[in-house]
Amino acid sequence: MAHYKAADSKREQFRQYLEKSGVLDVLTKVLVALYEEPEKPNSALDFLKHHLGASAPENPELEALRLELAEMKEKYEAVLEENKTLKSKLAQYEPPQDEKHGE
Repeated sequence: MAHYKAADSKREQFRQYLEKSGVLDVLTKVLVALYEEPEKPNSALDFLKHHLGASAPENPELEALRLELAEMKEKYEAVLEENKTLKSKLAQYEPPQDEKHGE
């Protein structure tokens, strides 16, 4: 009987761990979403994987990459604008291209 209580105690500790870490909440929400789906997906496992992946916490590296992408987009726009400005300045000093040289 002591072995049975030890197993129960471990099981209860594990359940509490899952509850504190939010795992039970997330699993419950995903299973409820699957239950409420009007048309059940062919693969319940794929449904769970998709929805669990979507609710995963953000990876700090992912956020750093998003910031870097935003910075690169700003730099790209600035370079495009600078290029446009320089082309218009250059056009002032070049002869029109449809005039032929020497004719």
